[in-house]
Amino acid sequence: MDYRKVDPNLGEWNDISSMQNHFRLMFDGVINHISAQSEWFKGFLQDDPRYCHYFITVEGSPDLSQVVRPRILPLLTTFNTHSGEKHVWTTFSDDQIDLNFKTPEVLLEILDILLMYAARGAIFIRLDAIAYLWKEIGTTCIHLPQTHRVIQFLRAALNEVAPHVHLITETNVPHADNIAYFGDGTNEAQLVYNFALPPLTLHIFHTGDARVLAHWAGTLTLPSSKTTFFNFLASHDGIGLNPARGILSTEEIDSLVHRTLEHGGLVSYKHIADGAQSPYELNINYFDALSNPKGNEPLGLQVDRFIAAQAIMLSLPGVPGIYFHSLFGSRGWLEGVQRTGRNRTINREKCDFETLQKELVDPNSLRARVFSRYHQLLLARRNSPAFHPHGVHRILDVHPSVFAIERISPDGSSRAFCLHNVSKAKVLIETEQFILMRGSVDKTMVDLFTGQALQVSKFMLDPYQVLWIKL
Repeated sequence: MDYRKVDPNLGEWNDISSMQNHFRLMFDGVINHISAQSEWFKGFLQDDPRYCHYFITVEGSPDLSQVVRPRILPLLTTFNTHSGEKHVWTTFSDDQIDLNFKTPEVLLEILDILLMYAARGAIFIRLDAIAYLWKEIGTTCIHLPQTHRVIQFLRAALNEVAPHVHLITETNVPHADNIAYFGDGTNEAQLVYNFALPPLTLHIFHTGDARVLAHWAGTLTLPSSKTTFFNFLASHDGIGLNPARGILSTEEIDSLVHRTLEHGGLVSYKHIADGAQSPYELNINYFDALSNPKGNEPLGLQVDRFIAAQAIMLSLPGVPGIYFHSLFGSRGWLEGVQRTGRNRTINREKCDFETLQKELVDPNSLRARVFSRYHQLLLARRNSPAFHPHGVHRILDVHPSVFAIERISPDGSSRAFCLHNVSKAKVLIETEQFILMRGSVDKTMVDLFTGQALQVSKFMLDPYQVLWIKL
């Protein structure tokens, strides 16, 4: 509603400033669209000359069939303005009004807002839904060259006055389009969301075969040492399927959809060119996506599987993004979907603080089990320079059911081998494999979780076991 204000129900700018004593802050730059309840759009409806060109109106019946849509909702929404009805561009919903970046005042106003965020303590600025920024009738209106130019403009301005601020682009699209937002490695985003990771990780745990993810992860490259990936598995949205297209087959994607419905989740669809519908997003909590809440598996095995998936995300090169509900092992919230009528609400439950506290002190509860294991992962990662966001990675071929990755610090002084069994079966690993891969005769290994030395010629990975070691 207002880029420059904090919701008074939640606090004020001083509260955000105080967080800087403990955290580096990421601000959400929702610059593709603004609320229909904003003063900008209210001014537009009243024909206020300041805002008459802030939004995109369409006259007549032009061919908009090429426009890429993320949702099954009308692209244009009719509003009554002071001067009559107008058809306004609304990519996502009738409450999210797209801004018109062809208007110089809009571009400069958004720049001023992002600079204000930097002044207010932002170290990272997330550019929400940025791929849809520029519209040209007769085109797809996604990934247009002008969109990349706007990002380059914002980056150039930040480089001048706030070079410590990093841009993160949120583009839920196929991988090749996604990484295009790095630009040449110096002129666009420093980080891009690694959107292919959530569906690919889900796929390998469903199949018990890590090879698809391993092959894809082996292709991950960065255009410069100034860029890296923003890795995540879950978010306030669902699990996007488009990023997996071209990596997984249609049958494999259909299997993800079927499994989601089987596990009590929901699926969101979009229109495609021939008028049919295509699954766009899996709406399910990631814990439930991995383990059927209607099943009878032991809770410990479900936690092991969930933690193994999170460990894979943490082992990859980049900066990890951990959704609140993943940190605490939340399950799906179908009651919320019934209340709001929105599929995405299934993963957006507002936890009761006292109830959460009670669950976390009960060592047998799901939340306590997940949080303690996650905490162990984060400590191990934090204490090893091998996981530096700009370090090197190498995918290791040790077994079809094991996602194995070597991480090396930028200066080469620290190495870690991360093994993740993605199957229900035990897997035998010969330690000689690591010795040969590293080119060393030193057979002493250290468990990064416990700090204990390991001197064995082989070991057995239990179902969904995670082992991070250094030689």
